[in-house]
Amino acid sequence: MSHEVPVLEAQPRERLGSRYTKRLRATGQMPAVIYGHGGAVVSVAVDEKLILSALRRGLHVFEVKTAGKSETCLVKELQFGWLGDNVIHVDFSRVNLDEVVTVSVALNFIGTPESAKRPGSVLTHDISELQVRCKVRDIPESIRIDLTHMPGDILTVAELKLAPGVTAVSNPHAALARVVVVVEEAAGEAVAGAVVAAPEVLTAKKEEGAVAPAGDAKKAEKKK
Repeated sequence: MSHEVPVLEAQPRERLGSRYTKRLRATGQMPAVIYGHGGAVVSVAVDEKLILSALRRGLHVFEVKTAGKSETCLVKELQFGWLGDNVIHVDFSRVNLDEVVTVSVALNFIGTPESAKRPGSVLTHDISELQVRCKVRDIPESIRIDLTHMPGDILTVAELKLAPGVTAVSNPHAALARVVVVVEEAAGEAVAGAVVAAPEVLTAKKEEGAVAPAGDAKKAEKKK
């Protein structure tokens, strides 16, 4: 995180409810709340373009100014629209810069490992965010992962080198990236070692309406 915390101007919201917040967003404002550290819950509105731009850059901490008061706040939760592709509400939690918190940080993958250059190899990124624990002042905007010298075919959370003071909370055995080999079979080619099942012999009981052999028919007549 940059040593300079960006300032975000906020306006108090006196009216609440879904109908009012919809009108608020139509004017380019984003509804939000501020809470935590024993303070009252405050409903505010912030500039939608500014907050979305900051979130895309991976910023987590803001100096929120409202009603002549300035507070250091951490983005605690984002609420999305019903399609899940747009932020419609932000929850801010009051913090201090030396407070230890757990946050999700975006992963930025660069480079290609040698193992991914083999014929039929495909490089996949299993996760896009990593949960870390650190002081508020040490929260990274993103975590840069250079895959050029990735050992083997899998890079796990435990193998990731993080900045001092930043610790991964996610499962250490979880894969961040992996190289898999895709094998394509030629059309109509038999698979080696496959067992070919013998065709099923239909009997009179299995095949309804089947005609019995002539010999069997004569035997049946003699029995009658």
